[in-house]
Amino acid sequence: MKYDPAIHHRRSIRLPDYDYGQAGAYFVTICVQGRKCLLGEIVDASISVSHYGAIVEQVWHQIPQHFLPVTIDAAVIMPNHFHGIIVIADESLSVQQPHDLAPQQNSKKPTLGQIVAYFKYQSTKLINSARGMTGVKFWQCNYYEHIIRSEASLARLRTYIEQNPQKWQHDQLHSQNPSKW
Repeated sequence: MKYDPAIHHRRSIRLPDYDYGQAGAYFVTICVQGRKCLLGEIVDASISVSHYGAIVEQVWHQIPQHFLPVTIDAAVIMPNHFHGIIVIADESLSVQQPHDLAPQQNSKKPTLGQIVAYFKYQSTKLINSARGMTGVKFWQCNYYEHIIRSEASLARLRTYIEQNPQKWQHDQLHSQNPSKW
């Protein structure tokens, strides 16, 4: 069934009429279903990733191989969520590789939603296989995004990502803190 706001009562958190496939940098936050701390734990102000966290990291690093005009920037795995910066390059700047050298690359310019959907799907599939829980939701349905519009904003978000594990006890997504989501 196609999404119908009158029936589904879900409000989009995306900017109306914004082209999320255009070149730019995007900060994303993706939460584990129920904010369960399955991706690792904070030890001495740094993340010690679990097996599932390692899978998330592996899939994150595969994004540029799957989507040709995309690069990844700073990222951090937290116990129950993930932050990362995705950069969609101008399609005209990317060089298409012959299909026999890069069979998994998608040569169409992707949208942010397609990139996040790929990331969530692939990591869920691998994690659920490791858990022996095929078909179970791993990530929450939606994700938070922020369009990065300046070098100063990019620098602030990189710092936020780098320092996030040190601030875990006060993080709004900490499982012991009330959610603002």
